[in-house]
Amino acid sequence: MLKIGIDDAGRGPVIGPMILAGVLINKEQETELRKLGVKDSKDLTPRRREFFAEKIKKIVECFETILISPNEIDKNNGDGTKLNELEALACAKIINKLNKGDNKIQVIVDCPSPSIIKWSDFLKTKIKNLSNLEIICEHKADKNHIAVSAASILAKSTREKEIDKLKKKYGEKIGSGYTSDPATQRFISKYANKYKDEGIFRKTWITWKKASKNLKQKKLF
Repeated sequence: MLKIGIDDAGRGPVIGPMILAGVLINKEQETELRKLGVKDSKDLTPRRREFFAEKIKKIVECFETILISPNEIDKNNGDGTKLNELEALACAKIINKLNKGDNKIQVIVDCPSPSIIKWSDFLKTKIKNLSNLEIICEHKADKNHIAVSAASILAKSTREKEIDKLKKKYGEKIGSGYTSDPATQRFISKYANKYKDEGIFRKTWITWKKASKNLKQKKLF
């Protein structure tokens, strides 16, 4: 049986895009990825992730990545589309792209929502052809399924490349983009308003809103 594994990277950061990645593999390729030592991207160093990412691209049947920009996240939040729904729409696009032919495919998704059944039901409404698919949505799928581990590596690798592009433009001081990163916190506290229209910040995030408000107050006084 063929398998599609899907995972995300960059759901929580205040800077940079969210990435969704999916891989389509057969049984032999799954065995090859397991022998290679593929595992959840969070358990790998950046250098190791990059090594695996290049190997995965050569081994798998095919793969697909989708970039969701900060502007797109903000727009959808403003329109009432939650991040979980936005991710489901991106997952459906990946499935629709990778679902070729009439072969039976098991689709395994690392579910971003606490409500697995509700999220899974919404995802299914966005998939064009369910007739040959078995949809499995679960938490920690990136640790439990090689196909999802491979997808997590591609998603994380792509996200890191996007952050590297921002670092070249704005300097290393931008940090990782995560709200827990002290470098990112300092960057936002200084530049939340200066770069607010450049599409790098998720301006619906409370972290950016607070920094922007503080900068406006400092300017007033």
